[in-house]
Amino acid sequence: MIKNNFINRVLQILVVLFGISFFTFSLTYLSPGDPAEIMLTECGNIPTPELVEQTRAELGLDKPFAEQYFRWASNVAHGEFGKSYSLRVPVVSKIKTAFMPTLKLSLLSLTFMIIISLPLGILAALKVNKWQDYFVRAISFTGLSIPSFWLGLIFLSVFGVMLRWVTVSGGKADFKSMILPAFTLGFAMSAKYIRQVRHTVLEELNKDYVIGAKMRGIKESTILIKHVLPNALIPLITLLGLSLGSLLGGTAVIEIIYNFPGMGNLAIKAISFRDYPLVQAYVLLIALIYLVINLIVDFSYKLLDKRIEGAN
Repeated sequence: MIKNNFINRVLQILVVLFGISFFTFSLTYLSPGDPAEIMLTECGNIPTPELVEQTRAELGLDKPFAEQYFRWASNVAHGEFGKSYSLRVPVVSKIKTAFMPTLKLSLLSLTFMIIISLPLGILAALKVNKWQDYFVRAISFTGLSIPSFWLGLIFLSVFGVMLRWVTVSGGKADFKSMILPAFTLGFAMSAKYIRQVRHTVLEELNKDYVIGAKMRGIKESTILIKHVLPNALIPLITLLGLSLGSLLGGTAVIEIIYNFPGMGNLAIKAISFRDYPLVQAYVLLIALIYLVINLIVDFSYKLLDKRIEGAN
């Protein structure tokens, strides 16, 4: 059963990737602006019409849409994404360079999010309808209300300009440069996770087995650590996996604010330069990562929760 489900999910991923690739290629094809002219203009010269046409022919942009797409899709199937129009380097090498900083930033953001949301969510559930609960809920509401880009600008102004704890210029991917953008992302994400942790822990605390354990005289700390938390955290695994996928593809604004050399920053620059091969590779890679993470999370959830496995 698990093997068949896995094969079906892999086939679904292939179909979705085909749809995403076609949709992305269509949008780039219909978007205004001539990549050949933009690429030649970036060199500092005004290109002649003959040179533009020659460049379009070299890039294959003078071919019909169907021929361009199937040629590109065939190359992608063989792991070849072409060359960047603006950077004049292979797309794969540029994606590899930018992917690791974004992955490190996303993992550090998840770490900050867990450190913030897990204790506060548990505290709110244990002190339900008390001042601690209202205080935590106020923090969660505030975090949901503040846009992450505005929060990033405030943190950059305070810790970068006023206190000078971090460099404002950015451009690096070391641990010191990652702390502030990772904390910005982690704080913004922790707002909704505080509510999720509070809800799941509170739901477990009201179940019969917890009430029975309390009546048998078992310490509340033992009940919480050994029984409540393992059962309450299982539903959060799905959210954590999906959050990693969304972070890998959704850090563009924060990376621009902090001038962080990651995938999001690279994608924004590629869009501004009409660098179609780079944009297409970015979208396809993020979609693949998101789908694979979703697949892993679903199967890990079934392995951790024996009730789902038994139901199948």
